[in-house]
Amino acid sequence: MSENHEGDPDSGLCRVSILCCLTLACSYVGSLYVWKSDLPRDHPAVIKRRFTSVLIVSSLSPLFLSVWKELTGIKTDAAFLSLMGFRLECILTATVLPLLLTMILFLGPLVQLSMDCPWDFLDGLKVAFDPRFWILCITDMRWLRNQVIAPLTEELVFRACMLPMLVPCTSPGTAIFTCPLFFGIAHFHHVIEQLRFRQGTVLNIFLSAAFQFSYTAVFGAYTAFIFIRTGHIIGPVLCHSFCNYIGFPAIFTALDHPQRITILIFYILGVVLFFLLLNPMTDPALYGDIPICYLLERESVDHRSLCS
Repeated sequence: MSENHEGDPDSGLCRVSILCCLTLACSYVGSLYVWKSDLPRDHPAVIKRRFTSVLIVSSLSPLFLSVWKELTGIKTDAAFLSLMGFRLECILTATVLPLLLTMILFLGPLVQLSMDCPWDFLDGLKVAFDPRFWILCITDMRWLRNQVIAPLTEELVFRACMLPMLVPCTSPGTAIFTCPLFFGIAHFHHVIEQLRFRQGTVLNIFLSAAFQFSYTAVFGAYTAFIFIRTGHIIGPVLCHSFCNYIGFPAIFTALDHPQRITILIFYILGVVLFFLLLNPMTDPALYGDIPICYLLERESVDHRSLCS
């Protein structure tokens, strides 16, 4: 692989990169509040309006990356869309392995759900292949938001567009932990709505926001890691949708479960297997020509570790 920079990364490049990322994050969150309403965020009318504004901002987000390239003078041999993770090479691998890895991490919660589910395996398959089930899903505004629109738009904005801007400024490793800060801060807007509708005490709302920031930052680092290692956007989107569905593991519920020993074993097993398989299942060699490599100096340590 080859790469061509007009000048080395410097403080000017980093200022432009951070400014573009911050502007993009503010635009995404700001788009949620262009509609004046006294209704809560889960009301279908509010969700539909926010769909409109957030889809417009997300569709315009590649312009931020394009403007960033012009301002910094960075040129690469990689196609513009491939830098954002839109490519067909090794698409099947990039679709299956990251999602499977995430399911392994959530092995405990999945076992817990299966134990508490009133359906048996065959009943579950019948529901999964029943068109009426999916019609109910896609006509449910909250399901559509949590499982489709939020994962797709947030990964497009906070991973596909931001990471290519951050990598030349810092490094892949630093970008993985910097990008989630914008993602975590973007979720602080929930505090405004919780305070507005008095959904708890001020202390509880801010403690909840701090926890959510920490959780979303860790999750954002994970999907950023997947994006950089695989060079695809499909993996982060599917993992995001899956995590939105599962939610944060109900550890305290597991401790009170009649079969808590079995469930806790699967919790521990899932975490151990996840860390053992994290690097092998995201090995860049499995995913072809990684576009981020074109933004790295050919002889750098980052290029050798990611692109060799």
